[in-house]
Parts: sequence; C-alpha cells; structure tokens
Amino acid sequence: MTDLLASVLDYHERTKHHFQRYAAGPGDLDWATQPDPFRTYAGSPQLPLPLLTEASAIRQARYVDLYAAGRIASQPLKLGSIAALLELAFGLSAWKQYGDTRWALRCNPSSGNLHPTEAYVVVHGCAGIADGVHHYLSRDHVLEQRCGFAAAEALLPAGTFLLGLSAIHWREAWKYGERAFRYCQHDAGHAIAAARYASAALGWQAQLLGNWGDADIAGLLGLDRAADFGTAEHEHPELMLLISTQPIPGEIDPAPLLHAAATGCWAGQANTLSPHHGHDWPVIEEVAEASYKPRTEVSAWQMPSLPEPISSTCQAGAMEIIKQRRSAQEFDGVTSISAAAFYRLLDMTLPREHVPPWDAIAWPPRLHLALFVHRVEDLVPGVYLFLRNDQVEAKMRAELSGEFQWERVEGCPVHLRLFRVVAADARNAAKALSCHQGIAADSAFSLGMLAEYESALAQGPWTYRQLFWEAGILGQVLYLEAEAAGVRGTGIGCFFDDGVHDLLGIKGRWLQSLYHFTVGGALTDTRLQTLPPYAHLQRE
Repeated sequence: MTDLLASVLDYHERTKHHFQRYAAGPGDLDWATQPDPFRTYAGSPQLPLPLLTEASAIRQARYVDLYAAGRIASQPLKLGSIAALLELAFGLSAWKQYGDTRWALRCNPSSGNLHPTEAYVVVHGCAGIADGVHHYLSRDHVLEQRCGFAAAEALLPAGTFLLGLSAIHWREAWKYGERAFRYCQHDAGHAIAAARYASAALGWQAQLLGNWGDADIAGLLGLDRAADFGTAEHEHPELMLLISTQPIPGEIDPAPLLHAAATGCWAGQANTLSPHHGHDWPVIEEVAEASYKPRTEVSAWQMPSLPEPISSTCQAGAMEIIKQRRSAQEFDGVTSISAAAFYRLLDMTLPREHVPPWDAIAWPPRLHLALFVHRVEDLVPGVYLFLRNDQVEAKMRAELSGEFQWERVEGCPVHLRLFRVVAADARNAAKALSCHQGIAADSAFSLGMLAEYESALAQGPWTYRQLFWEAGILGQVLYLEAEAAGVRGTGIGCFFDDGVHDLLGIKGRWLQSLYHFTVGGALTDTRLQTLPPYAHLQRE
C-alpha cells in the first residue's frame, strides 16, 4: 500500500461518525467567522451577463426533453448562451429571508448551503467574451476576467469552451470540521450534474476531461498563483468539463492552454472569506494532497444497452424544475409516492448513452443504493438493495447478511435490479442510522449510497474523490426527479458509517457508505419569505 493511499484510507476512517462519538468538528458555530458565500477577485475586469427572459427559447424546453437526444435544438455558442448555462447550473435560484437575515439559494445543491465550489469558464473565439479565463460570480451574475489570452491560434475546437471547478475547503470546514473534505467532493458531483443538465437545456454536450491532472487545472485557472490569494483562503482544483455545441470532439490537450495562461495577462485579488479561522483541520489538506490527481489515461467503457427511460408524468419546463429545486428541511410523515414514480426515479440513476447526466463521466457505476422504503404504493415496507451494475451481485449475495431474502419485486421493470432483502418497518432504523434525523423516517423512502470502495481505490488514491463525485451526481438526479414527481428530496451527510455497514453485514472495506438521501412530502416553513434571485441587479 502506498503512503498516499494509506493517508486516504486513514482519513476516511477517522472522519466516520459513530453512535458513541461524531467525527471531529468545531462544536458550537462561530458566527463571527462564517465564510463569505461569494468569492470575488478585486481588480479584475467584470462582464455583466444577460439573464434568461420569458422570451428565451431555453425556457421552452421541457424537463423530460433533457433526456431525449436531439429533442432540444443546439443553441449557438455566444455570450447569452454561456450566461444561460451558468445561471441554470450555478446561479441563484432565490433568496430566503427571516427577520433581518437573508441568504441565497443556488441551482447547484450544497452541503449546508455553504457552497465550496467555484466555477470558471475558459473561452477562445466566443463572440462577446474576451479570450481567457473567467471566474463566475453568481451573486452578481458576472464574469470576472482573471486572465486574458494573447494567442492567435485556436486553443479549443470550434463550438466548445471549458468549465473548470475548484473547492474552498474552509467553507465546509467552518461548520463540519474534518468531515468537510467529503462534502466538498459531494458538491463537486452535484456541480457536474448541474452543469450537464444545464448544457442539455441548451442542446449541448458535456464531458469530464478525465486525462487532465489537478496541476493542469490549477495552472489554467490560476489557482496556483499564490500572490493572487495572499492570506485569502486558497482554492483546490477539482475537475475540468468540456462543453460543446456538437458531439464531443474528444480529449483536449492541456499544453497549449497552459502556455496561453502562463503568457497571458492576469488580474484580480481574491477576497478573504473569514477574518480568522478558529480551526484549520490540517487533515483536510493532508487528504487533499494524498488524493491529488495526476494526468491519467481514460479507459474506454461501453454503456450497457437499456430500454428507453421509464416515462414521467412531469409536464414542467426544464428551467422550472431546475430553479425550483430545494433541499427539504422536514417531511410530513404521510405522503407516499407511486411505484411508477419510484421506479422512474431509480431508472434515472442508470447510465445510458447520450443521456444526461451520466454521459458526462467515463467510468461504470460504482455506487449502489440501500433503500429504506416507508411509503411507496404497492411496495412492502422494508430494506431494499438496488444494484446499478450486475457485476457486484454475486459478491453481495455471498458476503452481506445471511438473513437477507433477496426477493425480486413483483411488477418492477426487469432491467431494474431491485431486491427486497428485509420486509419490516424500517423507519426507526433509517432515523437512527442517519444521526437520529427524522427526515430519514418521515419521508416516502431514504437511502444510503454504497461504493465499491477497495476496487475503485486500487486505480489510485484520487479515485476517492471520484466516488464522492458519483454520489453527488446521484444526489442531483434524485433532487430533480423528486421535484418532477411532485415531492422533494434532501441529501444527508450525517450518518453512522459503520452502523450502516453492520446492518447490512458489510465486512472490511469492499463497500463503504458515502452519502445518504431521502425523498418525500416536504413541509414548508411559512416563517420564511422567498425573494426573487436577481431583483437586486436592475438589469435586463
């Protein structure tokens, strides 16, 4: 075992929650040091972006059309269309206000609404935007130009641009302590899916550039420019997406772009998010370094042949569903969902060729769902397993609890590998395992995401992050599908890791629970006022 892999494994073990103790965290929150939710670069040229209007063609796209290749016409690559993607993927969806306190909600989900993910676009030859690297400031819906390119030769294929993501670990660590690195990776996965859905609404494609290393991303986005950050919280490179108006042209060589960045004109000084840090949690930087990704070859993977997605009754627009997505804070303990809606939701977690968001990544499913079914019509309450590929079934049957029944569900579409393993009222178990949170029991169902942990990490310590990205992508699918089904979802980052494993009979590290989620009838807090996202801009 390499030292880097050992560091990753040690981090994961030390940041597990247990019934007897929680992972190390700050305890009481120091509200005086709550991080600024918006990173800005003072001194960088700003480009105001147009907002989507009622007349926009993008508003006409239906949610169900996102999943049908060619159903939505590809928009031309220009300032307005890039602005639309950024608004739908990372922009504000609303403001909430209680008394004198106001906070923003965004289209991309985030653990604790803390938003560690920062978004950048890299363009060359796009009408209306200067060639170079730009940071997206969601609060003001503007691009801050960090670097201007002088290169005359084409740096990107026609009809494409790059979308880069970074993470500010402190934003999550302020509240969650050592476990925060996990949540930053969840949010990167949420952001991948948010960007892929937004690009689909424009008729575009998106692909994670799996060959790029973290040093390439840092160099192109200017994250390694120490003088530009000074004492401000640094950003760590996460990933690079290629966005294209046409079928993806293939991997992009980072070398010409890195040369353009190295010889370009940089501007901007990062703002400090907190006046001081009561805790710095050095183990977060240790695992970030241990899981740093080098350049790698991208292995070809053929998506399985599956039937067309199970139909949805949703008639809403894509933008409507994306903008209305919220994290439920409480469930009513009464609402059920139909079996058809439940099967549709599970079906959309399966990868299909040219179907978002799974066509944005190039690895097979490595996460499976342990479901606590409470209120799904025609399904017996109990614990279920949903396998997202069939390679793991034999091992699961052999090594999970010997008391499991492994019953196929009558009426379930045959391509969904759904098994009832325990028939029982699982509400108390779901609540206890999710840090005693009622949302896991008062919903229609809740779940834990089980990762093929050891086999994934055998490819390299950096795949630790990719497992959480996949969990985040799953989370965004569940969020949007819940909205489309007329209910609501919410991610659960607090759960008792080994307690889940004990319930299921998981021994060792071959499977690990990485993220929990729950879906049901949400209760609305009528004390909160909802305000429009960009009324403060005074902009057409």
